[in-house]
Amino acid sequence: MPDHSMTTMISVSEAEALIRSRLARFPAESRPIDSVGGAILREPIIAERDQPPFDRVTMDGMAIRFDDFAHGTRSFAVTGMQAAGMAPISMNQDNACIEVMTGAVMPEGCDTVIAVEQTRRDGSQLTISIDHQPRQGQFIHRRGSDCGAGETLIEAGATLRAPEIAVIATNGCEAVTVSRQPRVAILATGDELVDVGAPIETWQIRRSNDRALAALLASRGLYDVRLEHVVDDRDVLKSSIEQQLSTRDVLILSGGVSMGQRDFVPDVLRELGVERVFHKIAQRPGKPMWFGIGPQGQMVFALPGNPVSALVCGTRYVLPALLEAMGHVMAPPQCVRLAAPMDFAAALTYFVPIRLQPDASGMPAAMPLPPQTSGDFSALTQTDGFVELPADQQHFPAGFIATYYPW
Repeated sequence: MPDHSMTTMISVSEAEALIRSRLARFPAESRPIDSVGGAILREPIIAERDQPPFDRVTMDGMAIRFDDFAHGTRSFAVTGMQAAGMAPISMNQDNACIEVMTGAVMPEGCDTVIAVEQTRRDGSQLTISIDHQPRQGQFIHRRGSDCGAGETLIEAGATLRAPEIAVIATNGCEAVTVSRQPRVAILATGDELVDVGAPIETWQIRRSNDRALAALLASRGLYDVRLEHVVDDRDVLKSSIEQQLSTRDVLILSGGVSMGQRDFVPDVLRELGVERVFHKIAQRPGKPMWFGIGPQGQMVFALPGNPVSALVCGTRYVLPALLEAMGHVMAPPQCVRLAAPMDFAAALTYFVPIRLQPDASGMPAAMPLPPQTSGDFSALTQTDGFVELPADQQHFPAGFIATYYPW
């Protein structure tokens, strides 16, 4: 019989704090810039040089010396052309101009750009429209106005999205130090489970938790994930967990963690030297969740087998823990207002699925869509995530501000 003694239920905040206190940082690695999209940066990105690195023209037109215009000149002799990518040229005569293109270096001797739409050309002469009054220095993006050489542009811990990749490329970083992806194993346990394409009997169900959890990790760029199904046999389970612990950084189990006679997971983990940090959280769904640390520091999350419970626990605890262990600087949680009242009598933190919809002012509000049971995963397709309602309150009026976790 499984041993379920000494399983004190803790609060959500205690569970989160205990997980964070036991996190070890995953290793870093250097990777080419073309392969780091979505990765977590482990070094600051420093400006290679001033940006822009020169006074840059921001409008097609003509570059003039403003003093010439201020003293009455409106028609200028064209002495050259400065295109983007050309070495800078100079203008050394009065009442003259240089044709310029957007992105070009501002020619030496010029200090103002007149937009081409405000000029008229007659041979080698460009004349400013009679009703146009330019400002000195207009249409010039000054050197160093974005940043100076040596400034920190991206801090370590940032997720490398398209804007960050652009900055990295602009500053000449061919390779970047990022977190190595954790090697994850997801074990779905249960005799009742059948794979997606296999024949199925009326008393069986198809595996979904492992694929849902893998999709959750993939949504944040974590793809080194191994999936396995294990039947409710103690020896088979022990062999499988032992093998995964020998090669993986993170082990996520689904099912076998509650109070049933065939819920072997907690005992098997103990026998394999996995230290239990906690078992059971005062929450619904997901109360039986288990967390521990393996002999070589592996993170082990044992989640309930009910699909809603597994996905909620994966979103609330597992994914944030992996990201933080990779060095990600976690953003403050999002908050939304309830669009309708909710009542929940149990003294548990309640994670209720919601759909975001605009309120009367057009701001997003959370419409609660509680599932019938923690196995009612089909209803989740109509939701955007869930909100966390605290255990010390039973009535939550419309407008109540709750922490929101997107799927």
